[in-house]
Amino acid sequence: MPVHVPDFMDHAKESVGDNQESSKEVDVTEADIAHAYTSWLKGKSSFPSPKSNKGPILPQKDERNILITSALPYVNNIPHLGNIIGSVLSADVFARYCRVRGYNTLYICGTDEYGTATETKAIALGVTPKEICDKYNKLHSEIYEWFNISFDHFGRTTTAKQTEIAQDIFNKLHAQNLVLVDTVEQLYCETCQRFLADRFVEGICPLCQYEDARGDQCDKCGKLINAAELKKPQCKLCRATPHLRSSKHLFLDLPKLAEPLRQYLDKSTSSGHWSNTAKVIAYSWLKEGLKPRCITRDLKWGTPVPLEGFTDKVFYVWYDAPIGYLSITANYTDKWEQWWKQPDIVQLYQFMAKDNVPFHSIIFPACQLGSKDNYTIVNHLAATGRFMLYSGSQKCSYTYDFQ
Repeated sequence: MPVHVPDFMDHAKESVGDNQESSKEVDVTEADIAHAYTSWLKGKSSFPSPKSNKGPILPQKDERNILITSALPYVNNIPHLGNIIGSVLSADVFARYCRVRGYNTLYICGTDEYGTATETKAIALGVTPKEICDKYNKLHSEIYEWFNISFDHFGRTTTAKQTEIAQDIFNKLHAQNLVLVDTVEQLYCETCQRFLADRFVEGICPLCQYEDARGDQCDKCGKLINAAELKKPQCKLCRATPHLRSSKHLFLDLPKLAEPLRQYLDKSTSSGHWSNTAKVIAYSWLKEGLKPRCITRDLKWGTPVPLEGFTDKVFYVWYDAPIGYLSITANYTDKWEQWWKQPDIVQLYQFMAKDNVPFHSIIFPACQLGSKDNYTIVNHLAATGRFMLYSGSQKCSYTYDFQ
């Protein structure tokens, strides 16, 4: 499993062709070798002293300010090795490197606690979603501490700050006429008397025929899917066959944001360090053409939608979850906007597995751009391009209880 720290080192460069991964080797000069050898002989004495911080770490003018995130792990299970290796460990190595170099560095993470994954787990165990979140947030924190991961702050998304910031971004998108209303045909379980959002429904993937696909994404081919497209769908709770019903939902008008997104990606991928996998995935979404993206769900456990007529719904977890980076920082320091609204002096590095790339390179930047609130948007994106596999061809995932 690759660790992508070299993507972000001073001399590492990458190039990418049209939907083909390629890399460019950097020539190492004799002077580089001599300098490395001299530093090695000196040992730690050749390193600059790490910054000593009293109070919260904040960006400083005329300094190199590095904001690092690793993908927020789902709270419905214990961390698996794919999570540790795919994003947390590589981000941790890079954070340590930045601190040793004397850079002003903040490394944050936390548990992703809203959505169907948490709600279905709670129903299966006969407890509340909050009890699930409290249990696994503590477990995650203890496990990362055991691995000696050097987070500056490890938080969670079920906080008042999360609600405040997620609703604020939504209200600004709505004010910019970037939110659409449309009727969606959703699967409804007569037995459970509820709409089956995302992971409440399972069936056969319409694209690769994988038999255990979920109603939001197929773990085998990695494609995002609509639950209504599944073949032979079943309610996850009672295994009854659901039927289609209409429900009104809110959509992010991605086509309106296509050109600003392209301009942002062109600039960020050329001036920053993006792994080839991340570039290919991001540009493939633009090439295929952006479509309005549903950002609400018929669930109880989630951030409430602050719009009349939709207050019985919550935000879709992949609209809501990336905002967790902001709210987790806000729970670390009241001056969180110094990190997230000063893009001229802050560089944002994000680490994740490749299935998270569309949300971090398209959906989340679209929300940030559309809000017109001068957000710090990802400058450098490292995506792990391979899955760690257990049990034959099955991907290492929170969805499955690997022990």
